[in-house]
Amino acid sequence: MIDAHIHLERYAAEEQAGIMAGLEQDGIEALIAVSMDLASCKRTADLAAEYPRVVMPAYGLHPEQPIPSEQEMDRLLDWIRLRAGELVAVGEIGLPYYLRSEKEAAGEPFELEPYVKVLGRFLDLAAELDKPVILHAVYEDADIACDLLERHGVTRAHFHWFKGAEHTVRRMAERGYYISFTPDIVYEEEIRELAALYPPELVMAETDGPWPFEGPFAGRTTDPRMIADVAAAWGKLHGLSFADAAAKLTANTRRFYGI
Repeated sequence: MIDAHIHLERYAAEEQAGIMAGLEQDGIEALIAVSMDLASCKRTADLAAEYPRVVMPAYGLHPEQPIPSEQEMDRLLDWIRLRAGELVAVGEIGLPYYLRSEKEAAGEPFELEPYVKVLGRFLDLAAELDKPVILHAVYEDADIACDLLERHGVTRAHFHWFKGAEHTVRRMAERGYYISFTPDIVYEEEIRELAALYPPELVMAETDGPWPFEGPFAGRTTDPRMIADVAAAWGKLHGLSFADAAAKLTANTRRFYGI
C-alpha cells in the first residue's frame, strides 16, 4: 500500500529510521511525504534522496501558520521550481480553517484574503509545473478551494483528511477530486458516513503522521502501517475484503500521483 499523506520530516531521526525499517516487508511500498515550509521542504528532499522510490516528496506551505513575507514566498516558489523533476505534487497547501476558528473563538480579528492569495500562487505554480496539489481545506474552506481550483485551471486535487457539507462532497466528486481517510475512519462516525458515500475510485488512505489518533490507536506513535487499518475499515463499508480494499486504494493512489 501507499501512505498518501505523511509528514515524515516531522518525526525524530530515530523514529524515521524505525518507520522506514522493514517498510516494504510490511506491505508499504511508498510514502507521499508532504512539507510545511521551506525548511520542511529541504528536510523532505533529504529523506527522498535517502530513500529513493519509497519517499515521494511533495513541496508546499501548510496554511495553519502565519503568512510568509513576499520575499519568503518567492524563495520557496523558486526553490520548488528548481526541483520540478523530483516532486510528485505541490503540497501541503490550503486554507487555515482551524487557525481562523481559534482566533475567532478568542475574539481576535483574522484576515482570510492573504491566505487565499497565497493558495492562488501555489495553484498557479502547480498549473505551471503540471503537478497535482495536496490540499488542507475542510468544511466551508473546501468550497473556496474548489472555486480557486477552477479559477486557476488545476484539475488534479487531493483533499486530505477531508470533512465537509453534502453539497461540497457532491461538487468534489463530480469534478473528480480525490480524498483520503486516516485511521479515524475506524472510530469516527462522521468520517465513516463520508467514506460510505464518496466514489470508491476517488479514495486513498493516509496517516497524516505524526498526528496522533484515538480509539484503538490511543497512545501509539502514528506509523504508515496503520493504513492497513484504514483499508480494512473502508473495505468493510463497501463490502470488500481487506485484500481487495487495499488493492483499490493503492491503485487509486498510483493513478493520482502517477507512480
